[in-house]
Amino acid sequence: MDDQLKQIGERLRGLRDVLDIPLSEMAQTIGVSEEKYDKIERGEADITISNLMKIAHKYGVSAEELMFAESAHMKSYFVVRRGQGKSVERTKAYKYQSLVSGFVGHKADVFIVTVEPKPNAHTIYKNTHPGQEFNLVLEGTMELYIAGKTIVLAEGDSIYFDSTKPHGMLAVGDKPVKFLAFTVE
Repeated sequence: MDDQLKQIGERLRGLRDVLDIPLSEMAQTIGVSEEKYDKIERGEADITISNLMKIAHKYGVSAEELMFAESAHMKSYFVVRRGQGKSVERTKAYKYQSLVSGFVGHKADVFIVTVEPKPNAHTIYKNTHPGQEFNLVLEGTMELYIAGKTIVLAEGDSIYFDSTKPHGMLAVGDKPVKFLAFTVE
């Protein structure tokens, strides 16, 4: 994971250099201090997928370019075979597998997200991002915290919500939860 963080940080620094964006503006875009953002660019601090999406949207690049350093090429359709989507492990507890990374100009981001259980977890990191989100639980059970409420979702359950509201999730039990996350602005 440390190598992935460094690579993402390098791509963020490259984007900022190419577009001549002050570090303070990038930090403001994702709502963190300049010191924290500088650590993100150096690969010493993590950045959430939602914050990568905020940067991508604001500066006209795809989140996949920032995550995977690859540009989309397909314009008519894009197929992802089981288990073959571009994948990034954001922390030891979260793994995102992109299902749309190869399609040029996709209007939504679609990921299979795997969340590992955190026994005795008391703090859930919540984030926000523009638009709306749809989650469909494929395996396991999760608690979704959104706008001050806790909603338990089991295999086959789904939820559609305003993703500008603070939200986060936690795997329930001793098995990972796997869900489809579909975000659109």
